[in-house]
Amino acid sequence: MRVVIVENLRNPYEGNLGGTNKRFKLTLNKLYAWTLVDYERVVMIDSDNIFLQNTDELFQCGQFCAVFINPCYFHTGLFVLQPSIDVFKGMLHDLETGRENSDGADQGFLVGCYPDLLDKPMFHPPENGTKLNGTYRLPLGYQMDASYYYLKLHWHVPCGPNSVITFPSAPWFKPWYWWSWPVLPLGLSWHKQRWDDLGYASEMPVILMEVLMYIVIITVTRLARPGMTKLCYNRRPEKQSALVQWLIKLTAIVAMVAAYSIPFFVIPRTVHPIMGWSVYLFGALALSVLVINVFLLPPLDVLTTWLAIVGMLFVMAFPWYHDGVVRALAVFGYAFCSAPFLWASVVRMMDSLQTMLERDPFFSRIGEPTQETEFSKLY
Repeated sequence: MRVVIVENLRNPYEGNLGGTNKRFKLTLNKLYAWTLVDYERVVMIDSDNIFLQNTDELFQCGQFCAVFINPCYFHTGLFVLQPSIDVFKGMLHDLETGRENSDGADQGFLVGCYPDLLDKPMFHPPENGTKLNGTYRLPLGYQMDASYYYLKLHWHVPCGPNSVITFPSAPWFKPWYWWSWPVLPLGLSWHKQRWDDLGYASEMPVILMEVLMYIVIITVTRLARPGMTKLCYNRRPEKQSALVQWLIKLTAIVAMVAAYSIPFFVIPRTVHPIMGWSVYLFGALALSVLVINVFLLPPLDVLTTWLAIVGMLFVMAFPWYHDGVVRALAVFGYAFCSAPFLWASVVRMMDSLQTMLERDPFFSRIGEPTQETEFSKLY
């Protein structure tokens, strides 16, 4: 393996990149591939590609070859090039002079460099293994958009060999994120290749620390839980103000939301999906137990959301759907049927919290004798 370290190319189109497109700021560094003159051909690929089979025939393509995954522009997630210092210098000059760029990134720039690629012939590798000259269009099978799979839940792209999958989706649904599966079924395929090639040793120390922390939270929470049979309520004439009650309810709601949000954001983003979801569910369970004991809420109502998430994961991960439409309808149906139960659990939690607020817990201070009154009740 050879690693080439380069200086970042200044992107003169940076001002045209807005919102999530800021992530394309440094993609012009792909142009350095033309400097690898030690090689006759270079296949440039993005990290969100999955190879389904050997594609050595790509090294037989010409000076520049790319795939059109839409009718107008070729995609630069994978392209073949012949290294040339002269071509590289010409591209640097085009950057300085401000060549037209439709998207402010590498794809728009290269489309401007090869505007007539759509009119070029389709690439068919010679059987004798010789290298072609010129520019060619690559068949769609070398850059199969993952959305083709999600529609049918199987591959059948008639244009060329079904060799490479690409994920030109929203940045937060790239296949290396642990939450990409089972939301996107192909995320597991990407992680299988990473498991075989790199493993997950770099993330394991953080995962183990989080699991240990959640175990401590559950243990301490259970040991510190007040004995319900020793809890006394003393009805007092003066009631707590409506503002105080509202603030306590708001705090309980925020705590419940945090119980399901915090574990999501502290998990390393690139762990294996099964590992990530397992740690997330365990963390959400631990923090939910903490909320239950702090606010004395009904356990089943607080954990209804947790159970709904588990059910949704099983529905999405079910491997025997006929096609993507059936899968989408199943997910929608499950969400529709779960919504009333989730709403009812929230209502019951608020009712339980209101009941607790209407009864002011009375705990005697350390060192002071407990005064029994006719109004005291033991629950």
